[in-house]
Amino acid sequence: MPAKDIYHDTVKNALIKDGWTITHDPLRIRLARGKNLFVDLGAERLLAAQRGVERIAVEVKSFTRPSDMKDLEEAVGQFVLYARLLIRYYPEYILYLAVSEDTRKRVFEEEAGQTLIEDGIICLVTFDPLKEEIVRWIR
Repeated sequence: MPAKDIYHDTVKNALIKDGWTITHDPLRIRLARGKNLFVDLGAERLLAAQRGVERIAVEVKSFTRPSDMKDLEEAVGQFVLYARLLIRYYPEYILYLAVSEDTRKRVFEEEAGQTLIEDGIICLVTFDPLKEEIVRWIR
């Protein structure tokens, strides 16, 4: 099992505060031939108006390297891979990339990051690491 991101527990706590129930920590994607991939968190919450359940998978990234672009390249590659596999194995889940609100401003308000959001390549959930709270959902 891979190492947890430094913000793993922060995001987990923020999701719980936001009304989500953590169902998987991590969410395992079992591939053929015994291979496994792990999305950091799986969560769900009741949709009262629709009498259904909303399910999300969340990959947490801290963007702590000297190069934001290298962190972005790696995060996007992982996100796209996980998103495609979730469609195949867990189609009821929507994948989000969790980043701090500071990272959103620094990386996803720049052209490369903004393009990924505008073109629907990634969905973001941002959080305040000090308050352990969700700031915004961008889909």
